[in-house]
Amino acid sequence: MVDLTGDEGRALAPARLGGWRVAFEGPAMRRQPRPAAGLAPQASAPNPPRRAPDYPALSSTPAASPLAMPRQDLRASARAPRLTEGMLLRRLLLLIGALAISAMSTALLFEVLRRQGLTPLEWLALMLSAMLSAWVGFGFMSATAGFVATLPKQARAAVAFAAPAAARTAILLPTYNEDPGLILAAVQAICEDLGRLGLAARYDVFILSDTRDVVVARREASGLLRLRPRLTDGPPVFYRRRALNTDRKAGNIGDWVESHGGAYDFMLVLDADSLMTGETIATLTAEIERDPACGLVQTVPTIINAETPFARLQQFASRLYGPMFARGQAWWSGPEGNYWGHNAIIRVAAFAESAGLPHLTGPRPFGGHIMSHDFIEAALLRRRGWAVRTIAGLGGSYEETPPTLLDTAIRDRRWCQGNLQHARVLASAGLHWVSRLHLTLGIAAYLAPACWLALVVCGAIIWPSQHVAPRSVEMAETIVLFSFTLALLAAPKAMALILALTSRRGRASFGGAFQLLVGFFVECVASMLMTPVMMVMQSVAVAEVLVGRDSGWSVQRREGAELRGRDAWRAHRGHVILGLAGALGALLVSKYFLMWASPVFLSLTLSALLSLHTSKAHFGSALRRRGLFQIPEDEAPPPVLERALALRRAYADEAPARRQIDALFREDAAVYKFAATRPRPVFAGALGLVSPERQPVMTW
Repeated sequence: MVDLTGDEGRALAPARLGGWRVAFEGPAMRRQPRPAAGLAPQASAPNPPRRAPDYPALSSTPAASPLAMPRQDLRASARAPRLTEGMLLRRLLLLIGALAISAMSTALLFEVLRRQGLTPLEWLALMLSAMLSAWVGFGFMSATAGFVATLPKQARAAVAFAAPAAARTAILLPTYNEDPGLILAAVQAICEDLGRLGLAARYDVFILSDTRDVVVARREASGLLRLRPRLTDGPPVFYRRRALNTDRKAGNIGDWVESHGGAYDFMLVLDADSLMTGETIATLTAEIERDPACGLVQTVPTIINAETPFARLQQFASRLYGPMFARGQAWWSGPEGNYWGHNAIIRVAAFAESAGLPHLTGPRPFGGHIMSHDFIEAALLRRRGWAVRTIAGLGGSYEETPPTLLDTAIRDRRWCQGNLQHARVLASAGLHWVSRLHLTLGIAAYLAPACWLALVVCGAIIWPSQHVAPRSVEMAETIVLFSFTLALLAAPKAMALILALTSRRGRASFGGAFQLLVGFFVECVASMLMTPVMMVMQSVAVAEVLVGRDSGWSVQRREGAELRGRDAWRAHRGHVILGLAGALGALLVSKYFLMWASPVFLSLTLSALLSLHTSKAHFGSALRRRGLFQIPEDEAPPPVLERALALRRAYADEAPARRQIDALFREDAAVYKFAATRPRPVFAGALGLVSPERQPVMTW
């Protein structure tokens, strides 16, 4: 239980709270009327239902302001006014370029295979090659668009700060069994930054807990009580823990919309690892406030706080390549953009009328509630005529990344199931064709690795029958095809490097030209080594989904996740065996085939060592001291990031005290027991005039 009798409890007194409602509530208490204000522990109802175990939870929310959020009928069309912004030519250019690249690649492979007639397996290889070439070509064209759009000097400038006019915005932070110290550090840093700008009155913060762990829930509540007295100039912070976490994060947000959405114009949705500056929050609010047809505006988050070598690689790659890719996607998406689930501001009324997600028929993993809800919510917003936009040039938006390769695979397994589930939604009535394209690209992101593996297997079977001589035309065509594919994959990275090198500020922010070049080449090598094993793990995830295995809902590890040798071996021994066996089989087929497929076999063989050593935080610290994989936020961290890190360190320093307090709460309480006696002289007992049985007894 949370003690509300001390100073922190008095900080929540009704006189201070005004219209707030604060109460202890659990699943069995939901049927009882809640107090309008003040602090009142409610007694639990008799015989609580077994399916919803009773646990006390602090609930602190403002007065309810309901807003209807009906579930959408995916079979019924909806109004979708056109937002004509000259996007058609851009999209045609992108699609024609991707198809042309696919046609060139497939034609080269056809020339190699056709001379002895095409077998069914060779036709399969041609089909896989055509699909994968179109996938790679689309990425290349989108990146090229981002490169060209970034070349003008005005395109590199940051979006100017703008303050909101009169909007009321709720900042929502859904959480599920996350470390409360990390979450509350970000909340406090954001609130202080908004207070610094004098915008605290425009925002309210809601921590929306779906936590099932009672210990974590207790720490959430006690952390909230400690946080409130510290935020003298920041926005008010509210907290609600759901009794039943129906529909996961989407249901958590939906419950808030239905209970409190009517009081707010906009909601800024964060993730448990999100952090944003006050200027960025204000600018997003001003942008969506200025355009009444806009339903959602999002930024491009930057990865921060990477400690392990694996995380620092991901952070460096995301910071160097991400802005260009995001600008390219914004260039051709326009008002039919996608949604990444967090660090975005949404018009509450538009979301309520458009994005009530239905349950899909049938069992999981393809049925039930929609897991990757963000893609679908963007499509449904656009179906109702609301614009969904990305501001690629707006900084000050941050997130974190899993610390190890295995943690990334666990997250990808959940994303894989959610994206493949979108196949059930593709044919929904009224969706804009670009929204369908986003859904298709999301599905292809997880089918592509399986297709690559299938193409490698086809190549191993087909190669012996081709009798390709070392200096023949077929060998030359094969080398051209291989080089062409590598160039398409490497070109976007090279373009992003050029953008950074040609900017003095860009070079300096990455530690200088030399450090940037070294980091770039090391990242390319590391990517070549890690991508094949990640491709295999994603292919296994696809197979698991297709056979009906549900991923569940696991908590993402964010720090302190260094692997041990036996754990790395247990996780990757199948990959190592597959890599060694595959290399031996390729050598028996042809030494040229072994050379072509060597990146795959090398990656699988070294997977356990790569996973083990890239999880060690002290290696990441060494890389940071040497300036390798430096990003602009390492060189000049924004004040909100420095403040959040300082609060995290303070929280970590308090860990021993928290453990002692938890131990005290687990101990039995002291009990005083007095036996009834008649009054007697004080000295009677000492003189032996009163028997010991009649003396007052006190037990501890």
